[in-house]
Amino acid sequence: MTTVHAQLVGDKAILSRTELEQLVALARKSDEIQLQTQEEDLPTLGIMRLAEQGGAFDWLAAEADLYTVNDLKVRYH
Repeated sequence: MTTVHAQLVGDKAILSRTELEQLVALARKSDEIQLQTQEEDLPTLGIMRLAEQGGAFDWLAAEADLYTVNDLKVRYH
């Protein structure tokens, strides 16, 4: 049995290149396949993860809130 780990982003799945190659190899055992890949100029997901986990914005957690409820012009309940 082969286990594949994929992260879903909208209607697309992101998986490691190794796991993709394993899936392609398995598929080729049963049928001829044509693989079409598209590589982005910017690895958007990687940049998002870097911003999220990199710690560059950790200092914001210690900052005081810029706005409070008293700053609201209209308050909807």
